[in-house]
Amino acid sequence: MKLALMHPRDIIASIMKRLYGYGMTTTSGGNLSIMDSDGNIWISPGGVDKGTLTAQDIIKVKPDGSTEGIHNPSSEFPFHRSIYELRPDVKAILHAHPSALVAFSIASRVPNIDLLPMAHEICGDIGFAPYEVPGSQKLGDAVSKVFAEGANCILLENHGTVTAGANLLEAFIRFETLDYLARIQIKAEALGIPRPLEESTIRKSCVRNPELPEFIPAGHSPRECELRSEMVKFINRSYSQMLAYSTGGTFSTRVSGNSFLITPTGFDRLNVLPGDLVLVQDGYREMGKRNSRAAGFCRDIYAKHDWIEALIIAKPPNIMAFGVTGIAPDTRTIPESYIMLRDIPAISCVEHYDNPGAVSELLSPSSPVVLVQNDCLIVAASSMLQAFDRLEVAEFTATSLLSATRLGGLHPITEEQVSELIEAFKLPV
Repeated sequence: MKLALMHPRDIIASIMKRLYGYGMTTTSGGNLSIMDSDGNIWISPGGVDKGTLTAQDIIKVKPDGSTEGIHNPSSEFPFHRSIYELRPDVKAILHAHPSALVAFSIASRVPNIDLLPMAHEICGDIGFAPYEVPGSQKLGDAVSKVFAEGANCILLENHGTVTAGANLLEAFIRFETLDYLARIQIKAEALGIPRPLEESTIRKSCVRNPELPEFIPAGHSPRECELRSEMVKFINRSYSQMLAYSTGGTFSTRVSGNSFLITPTGFDRLNVLPGDLVLVQDGYREMGKRNSRAAGFCRDIYAKHDWIEALIIAKPPNIMAFGVTGIAPDTRTIPESYIMLRDIPAISCVEHYDNPGAVSELLSPSSPVVLVQNDCLIVAASSMLQAFDRLEVAEFTATSLLSATRLGGLHPITEEQVSELIEAFKLPV
């Protein structure tokens, strides 16, 4: 989403559509606002169906308090205004009631930001504001006080959550990441004991590799163009199915030899286009684009494994519930899970950061999926279609395992049945 030339009304309507579409707010719940360069606050209305909200429904509140629009501003306007007054760096605010974060708010807890490096990096410390009547000035004072202390994400006791940013997409990414973290932690606590990362490990995760040097491609082959379109289809689908989040998830496909396509860094996965993907060739990146910081990691895997033509690095919430507890997901459950995934080896974040080649050592035709604890799932395949299929099956399997745990435990298939699958489907050993 490119915000620079979008009107605040259109930005708010677009983000609200995404919020409602993903079940992160209800018909009457949630409100978004943007402060423009003239000091006007554009805000979603109160009492209007969020499922059908349009740009024409958005209200403009001028610095003198007068309004323009066909509705009244959201009843939560007081805390939006208070935050803007106390935080000049904040230009957009999002408030909603996603069920996972509401669960934390009514338990008077905040999600553990140290479970996932990316959550720590995107959200920072999470604030907590005491309960006050919705829409009241007391709530505005309580919320703005926590934001004044430097937090960009806070939970409202027995209410919901508020995030802020330099623009509404940044506020949404923080909100989405926090909600994603909350869902993982809830699932993980039902499974076992979540294990947070050490501060030193989190610091390692934030280290940026130097950007690759640039080159100007001589042209773009029909194969490359076809692969770009295919990748975008699956990148968009991964977001729609909540297998990836706005700026998370790396997709890559080998074009030929030492060249491959990879997702750009910082791009919204829902709106990425074929031309946004980055061609990497012989250690150089396509001019004018910023490749994913996993480009070097993918390059090394392609160089070592001729059988790998596509890679996906993602953080599906159910599989990551296993990832943050250190409990191995058992793929010996239904035939599809074992056939597609085989046994899934796991390594620690520390080992992955200290020795990126460790994952490459684990990958093989008989072991195409690796779980990096507290970080990601790495899927290798002979095509992007197969890689995405494996990603879906991995999350499906994790979801089923979590449900089976609540039903009294697992009854995996036997070693004899595994051997039958290997023989019947001619699986590599």
